[in-house]
Amino acid sequence: MANQVSDIKVGIIGAGTMGEAFIAALIRSGIAPTSISVVVRRPERGEELAKRYSIAIEPLAQSLSTSDVVILGIKPQGLAELLPQLAPHIKPDSLVISLLAGKTISAIATGLSGHKAIARVMPNTPTLIGKGMAGYSLSSGVTNSQRTFIEKLLAATGKAIEIPEELQNALTGTSGSGPAYFFRFVEAMVDGAAEMGLSREDATTLTIQTIVGAAALLDGSEDSPARLREKVTSLKGATAEALAVFDEAGISEIVAKAMAASARRAGELAQ
Repeated sequence: MANQVSDIKVGIIGAGTMGEAFIAALIRSGIAPTSISVVVRRPERGEELAKRYSIAIEPLAQSLSTSDVVILGIKPQGLAELLPQLAPHIKPDSLVISLLAGKTISAIATGLSGHKAIARVMPNTPTLIGKGMAGYSLSSGVTNSQRTFIEKLLAATGKAIEIPEELQNALTGTSGSGPAYFFRFVEAMVDGAAEMGLSREDATTLTIQTIVGAAALLDGSEDSPARLREKVTSLKGATAEALAVFDEAGISEIVAKAMAASARRAGELAQ
């Protein structure tokens, strides 16, 4: 891998929502737009990205043959078909970064004829605004310079932690799918506020700012979530009544069951 981050060439296979998020993160991390090439299925999508980020849109073989880093941003279901197309063109010493839920390092290595340097990354959608949470696992063939590159890249997406690969599915059920849990909760709060007479516009504003403020308070506080909850909950008060309804419905069990379902499905995608 090149000694300077600005000299590293990166190829991205797939340019959906997460692929685009990583284009932006690469540029924030110091990669020159002219060093980024993207392989897309739809020409109009390529034109859109080239105009927005000043990157190159290249055929698969051309992109892979010059890339020090290859980022796989396609849907997991398309991996088995894609890997045989990549194997003949990918550089032996390149770093392959997979963003695909459920797909193991060993499966990717096998599909790439025993490729050595592979990183498995599970990001989430707040990566789009540099507020993401990612977990990553590395193959034994990843070099120190490649590890440093991954750490710098993921720092540009938000926060990241390294975890054993066997915990990747649990991470998917926690942070990977996590934003959707909160979006669903916001939907429910907006619906509840509207049922009490608030306009949907006001209900949405009230709910979103409450979530944003609570998250910022939690992130900046030394108190645990439980302690912060206790501070706002007066005995026999309005908040206590609401939380009692949650507890009666078994909210902890519901959330744990949902997270486990996400993790289980991520494991099924590996098959």
